[in-house]
Amino acid sequence: MKWLAFALLALCLNSSFAHEVRPGYLELREGSDGAIAVLWKTPMRGDMRLSLVPEFSGHSEALSPVISRQAGGAAIQSWRMRPLDPLRGQTLRIAGLERTMTDVLVHMAFADGTTWTQRLTPTQPAATVSQRESAIAVAGVYFKLGVEHILLGIDHLLFVLALLLITSGGWKLVKTVTAFTVAHSITLGLAALNLVRVPQAPVEAVIALSIVFVAAEILHAREGREGITLRAPWLVAFAFGLVHGFGFAGALREIGLPQGQIPVALAFFNAGVEVGQLLFIATVIAAIAGIRRYGRGQWSPPRWGGLVMPYAIGSVAMFWVIQRVVAF
Repeated sequence: MKWLAFALLALCLNSSFAHEVRPGYLELREGSDGAIAVLWKTPMRGDMRLSLVPEFSGHSEALSPVISRQAGGAAIQSWRMRPLDPLRGQTLRIAGLERTMTDVLVHMAFADGTTWTQRLTPTQPAATVSQRESAIAVAGVYFKLGVEHILLGIDHLLFVLALLLITSGGWKLVKTVTAFTVAHSITLGLAALNLVRVPQAPVEAVIALSIVFVAAEILHAREGREGITLRAPWLVAFAFGLVHGFGFAGALREIGLPQGQIPVALAFFNAGVEVGQLLFIATVIAAIAGIRRYGRGQWSPPRWGGLVMPYAIGSVAMFWVIQRVVAF
């Protein structure tokens, strides 16, 4: 059983690690007078923040002092400046980014209505501000962010995996995944547009609790007790999907939405989440089919083999419940 203990530890570490690599966000808005309003958000851990500094290749003058505050586990700084050289064509570099494991999303809005959006990473901490950008570029950035968010969101993936185990594929799985998708798309949109606000800490705890619930339902099904998840998994997926949508929205708030391109960014972030989710489901189904095909007649699992996965999922999720409740 050493492999199971290692898997549980790896999942716990991955979950904690995911919260350590939250992205930074840099927004610059040009006024009609040529002045630039800057908003710079960097992740914090306790009272410490990542040592990241945005630097342009051109010269500029400060028009106001830097105002600092803390909100949502991030350090937020704002100030005004006037570039002495045109921003277009300059190179923007996030000094110190190459020594981290996080990303920085940059959004510039110019006085003529055009925008420039770019994602900077430790391997590519600098980029040249282009002369012109379309909504397609914004869509591409947020689509990729959506795919990466779901594939790195271990808690969301464990919930989907638990649903896969209890539905056993087929039309029931299609309805269940559809219900989950519709539900979290609704709350993601409402929360991202600030139409509904829910505290993030309880949301994260309930997300972990949703995994525990479905894992317990799998165990009950193995014992011949038919719970609501076995009878109507799409109802459970829809109910908890609403909560998971608030979790996605919390991640999107940390990234930031570009003003003037909010509908495009939101739509393609959600599309990226769905594509990443489908990729995960397809991978799991293919793995199960491969095991059944090539393992048939060569290896017979023990009777308790069907309990290992739900116990592993439930144990990791219960650890997260306790961890997140204690962090309130």
